[in-house]
Amino acid sequence: MTQDPSAKDRALGPDLGMDRPISRRDMLHGAGAGLAAGIVAAVSPAWADADTAAPYPPTLTGLRGSHPGSFETAHALRDGAFWDQARPATDTDGAYDLVVVGAGISGLSAAYFYRQAKPDARILILDNHDDFGGHARRNEFWIKGRLHLMNAGTLEIDSPRPYSAVSAGLLKDLGIAPAALSKACDRPEIYQGLGSGVFFDKETFGTDRVVVGGGAPWEGGGDAESWRRFARLAPLSPKAQADLVRLETGQENYLPGLTSAQKKDRLSRISYLDFLLTLAKVDPSVAAFYQARTHGEWGVGIDAEPALDCWVVGMPGFDGMKLEPGSAPRMGNTAAGYADGGSEKFHFPDGNTTIARLLVRRLVPGVLPETSLEGLVTARADYGALDRAGSPVRIRLSSTVVGARNLGGPAASRGVEIAYAKGGQVYRVHALNCVMAGWNMMIPYLCPDLPEAQKEALHKLVKVPLVYTSVAISNWRAFKALGVQNLYCPGAYFSSVRLNWPVDIGAYAAARSPDEPILLHLTRTPCAPGLVERDQHRAGRAELLATPFETFERNVRDQLGRMLGPSGFDPAADILAITVNRWPHGYAYEYNPLFDPDVPLEQRPHMIGRQRFGRIAIANSDSGAAAYTDSAIDQARRAVDELLAA
Repeated sequence: MTQDPSAKDRALGPDLGMDRPISRRDMLHGAGAGLAAGIVAAVSPAWADADTAAPYPPTLTGLRGSHPGSFETAHALRDGAFWDQARPATDTDGAYDLVVVGAGISGLSAAYFYRQAKPDARILILDNHDDFGGHARRNEFWIKGRLHLMNAGTLEIDSPRPYSAVSAGLLKDLGIAPAALSKACDRPEIYQGLGSGVFFDKETFGTDRVVVGGGAPWEGGGDAESWRRFARLAPLSPKAQADLVRLETGQENYLPGLTSAQKKDRLSRISYLDFLLTLAKVDPSVAAFYQARTHGEWGVGIDAEPALDCWVVGMPGFDGMKLEPGSAPRMGNTAAGYADGGSEKFHFPDGNTTIARLLVRRLVPGVLPETSLEGLVTARADYGALDRAGSPVRIRLSSTVVGARNLGGPAASRGVEIAYAKGGQVYRVHALNCVMAGWNMMIPYLCPDLPEAQKEALHKLVKVPLVYTSVAISNWRAFKALGVQNLYCPGAYFSSVRLNWPVDIGAYAAARSPDEPILLHLTRTPCAPGLVERDQHRAGRAELLATPFETFERNVRDQLGRMLGPSGFDPAADILAITVNRWPHGYAYEYNPLFDPDVPLEQRPHMIGRQRFGRIAIANSDSGAAAYTDSAIDQARRAVDELLAA
């Protein structure tokens, strides 16, 4: 007999705490004004009563990221329904030198570069969200009067390539020295003695079990004895346990008789799943163990990821193949990659939101105080100052652009007319130039006059959906008891769970004692294994848009309870607040040799799609086919240079 889901939910609810109020439960299906009447006192901001006219975006919990209200207008435009119901457009603001569509790092950088070239320029930045930063946004939790920060999107300064002169120069201009900050601010000693672990879930592996060891997806390594010990404790068959140890510690050459170049060519054309099953010939349950290892890097499982890229990031099975250093399809640099050829790295407590905040402070004085870089991390932004009349640069949030056209045609454009929707009204603004710094796949709907080949190319840049969930908990004693700071969860709803990054900067200090409250970072990448990568992303996006906050919350409580409950964690009592940062359009698409043809660079969709169209230029990480902050900055510089040259 099949149990009624609603009855099951009611049965599970009280045990998980679904019947208890948590911060901003009213955010399930929309944004309310002010702080909720039932907000949990323990997570209220210290200044909660200072501004009740409007909510402060970084402190909102519930469903965030692409939040309700941020995408419906764009979807109506995509579906051809918007203009049938729209009111006549109203002219506003007069003329600008530049209008930027998108207040993410690429859009903010474009405005910054344009102002460098033309210090007196008037600039308007429009964004469909209620916060600036694009994917570089932050979650703030005030727990017992203390600030806790988590990245809502972009994680850190980190790229497989060294930052270019442009992107490195921008960081320097903003006062960011990643290597020096990492040395001064990282506090790994806080988690001394805590390693990595794996949560084997009963649905995939037959039983719920946490096993310490196994390496985090980003770590790898481990000696033979530690892997044998880990395998003995894992809920796997004896054959699967032996295969796991063999793969992690063996020296077998799975492609004998081939040169290194020939091996790498072959590995670039088969998935890591195929490598495991057909070359390494491991038990299928071992493949299931590795399935989600690539979620955080590329947004798909090992069924859709080239084996060669998995070699580059240190996944097992390649030690005996003696592959020579060299480029890999999705990495763009040497096999040493992050160790030798990558960028400097640093994780601000709010991820790369600090970069966005520094750009906003330069562009719109008065939004953030003129403190040191360290002081800016804990500073509160004045959102009311973003769009003040008379300011040479204005940032207008909750404003969805619905059209942009060259006046006089692209070849002899006299400027650009931009229409945007805000508060149920359509407004029209004019500018000499326009930078499209949103998502490439949306641009054809905004600029229907684009050449068909360019629109087709823009549509091919399907972004990678993902979910970053921030969970405030009352203590982290269960992690201490288990001896772990992060858990890889190959078959679970969230594929990784970790304690907040231990960083001290300025007045901001990481939690020291397991008895203190802390934030957890949970990652989910919705996939549809077996489909080509773009179709997996489309399916994942549809799933995210159809998933209510209740489902995310129940899975948070269920998974944390199953993993940590035996070590004393109570999901009903210990969870203080949940923020689900849902990104149906997340990472920029990076070409995948399993599914994308090997064509010259100039024929790739991102190159065709980013061509200037009259006085409209295109800038975003999509245009660089690289899901990294340096790409967003570099593409902003290119777009501005194109307009200035025109």
